[in-house]
Amino acid sequence: MEYLIIDAHAHLWAKQDTVWNGMKISPLPNGRSMFLGNEVQMCPPFMIDGKNTAEVFLSNMDYAQVAGSVVTQEFIDGIQNDYYKTVNAQYGDRLKCLYMLDYMNGEFTLPQGGWEGVVIPGHRIYKDGVRMPINGEEFMKMFKEMEKRGLILSLCLEDNEQTAEFREVIQECPELKVAIGHFGMPTEQTWYEQVKLAENENVMVESGGITWLYNSEFYPFPTAVKKIKEAADMVGIEKLMWGSDYPRTITAITYKMSYDFVLKTNELTDNEKRLFLGENAKKFYGFGELEVPKYVKNMSE
Repeated sequence: MEYLIIDAHAHLWAKQDTVWNGMKISPLPNGRSMFLGNEVQMCPPFMIDGKNTAEVFLSNMDYAQVAGSVVTQEFIDGIQNDYYKTVNAQYGDRLKCLYMLDYMNGEFTLPQGGWEGVVIPGHRIYKDGVRMPINGEEFMKMFKEMEKRGLILSLCLEDNEQTAEFREVIQECPELKVAIGHFGMPTEQTWYEQVKLAENENVMVESGGITWLYNSEFYPFPTAVKKIKEAADMVGIEKLMWGSDYPRTITAITYKMSYDFVLKTNELTDNEKRLFLGENAKKFYGFGELEVPKYVKNMSE
């Protein structure tokens, strides 16, 4: 069975040079970064110039036979709207790059033209050491405008308190389309409440970073598979989407391995795999007709 595979959670940046919560994040040679006081392998070592470009990502997508991707943002990478606008113009048939506002500095005015969605890394929205309420007046006004304009919200949540705040947002904005990131953090006690948000008609959950969360058990990530199955039992497989959290996750595994464990499991049916790996994201994000990249035999085969 040939699967249409769409990545619902990836990242790109022209240059990762920023400050978050008063701490510096800057590129180092060979895919490394200075990250909040520590040197880390932020990207695979072949990304030697500190850039995480669309062209390298598309090459990985072609190799792994991934047809399309949603490209989200994180404050730890710096706001990449200018670069994402260029990527959308060049590769918008396969890559849907989302916009991010500088919420902590009072930016809540939505962009005009050409953008299909907006990102909020809810676990990062701290001002003077205090997390901003996601159901606060400024956020709520923005969400209502997004609902009116049909913009999609890509959102990561931190804990049950923030999840409860966002539940109020959904009640106020029932037509707002939302993708909950990082699979609702299945390693945390907050997981059940986050997944249950997808009981609402326009809320989805995507699995970006799930291989990172279960990195200690490594491929084929049996607990990650069990969590996917458990979430499907809770809200239905049609509410779930695969995501990789590229490129950080492929410092430990290949890009293809970030979904191959789903293909190989016997815990999911072929139809469940088809929906989870691509068809749900195609429908939710409104991708057009996508070609499955052709398979090219490895030299080692």
